Amino acid sequence: MTVAPHTLQQAQAYAAERAAASGSSFYYAFLFLPPARRAAITAFYAFCREIDDIVDGVREPTIAHTKLAWWRQQVALAFTPGRVPDHPALIALQPHIAPYGLTPEPLLQVIDGCEQDLQHNRYLDYPALARYCHLVAGVVGEVAARIFGQSDPDTTAYAHRLGLAMQLTNIIRDVGDDALRGRIYLPVTELQRFGVRARELLTLGHEAEPDFDARFAALMRFQIERALATYDEAVALLPAADRATQKPGLMMASIYRTLLQRVARDPARVLRERVTLAPLHKLWLAWKMQALGRW
Repeated sequence: MTVAPHTLQQAQAYAAERAAASGSSFYYAFLFLPPARRAAITAFYAFCREIDDIVDGVREPTIAHTKLAWWRQQVALAFTPGRVPDHPALIALQPHIAPYGLTPEPLLQVIDGCEQDLQHNRYLDYPALARYCHLVAGVVGEVAARIFGQSDPDTTAYAHRLGLAMQLTNIIRDVGDDALRGRIYLPVTELQRFGVRARELLTLGHEAEPDFDARFAALMRFQIERALATYDEAVALLPAADRATQKPGLMMASIYRTLLQRVARDPARVLRERVTLAPLHKLWLAWKMQALGRW
């Protein structure tokens, strides 16, 4: 895999464009950060998007594994003194490694988590799903907390819990999209508990047994209530000393909680379309947390 050489300025522009084009809720929280922190988290987010897109966009597992192996080498280069990685996302991130005390391990864990998607399309139970969520989201929260300005070591536990809550939200929102890719992230034991069959999800309810809507709604209510409780648990873990610096994470939590509440009104909607919030609504929720400090 080859990438054209980039200057630091070009790399930063690439990362900023990647973040803005994604339409992600993360982007709206980044807007309220000071320039240096915004540049750092934007570069890290661009890296995460690149890794995630390999799993979602490459149909041949062998090619995907090769690409991820290349990214492992790029992470090693980024953290080697005197070396410069090839990809603009990591070129943009490299100047922020020392100022924010970043280490390669979380970035490699993100790759591990995405590689797991190439090997598993089901999770037996919630503990297994939570371990996956830690790799693809908990460690992302850990890096983000450092960049945002973490001062208390206990903030790491909050960041891991918030990452879990946000990944659970992604899973709930993406039930339909994931089914089209042959993936079901909702734990098998919980599907069985609510009487929902894998085939019913994979066919988006079109080949469902009687009462599917009721069974699916009950399953989704359980998922939503657990995710909402996980947000509350995360906030309870946030030390008072870091509440001001960690507002960007709380902004994202506010946006994601609101998305969950929208899904709760009509759980079956996730099988028909991707549930989203309007950009102006996301910006309003982010501003409210920044200005008022509440959901």
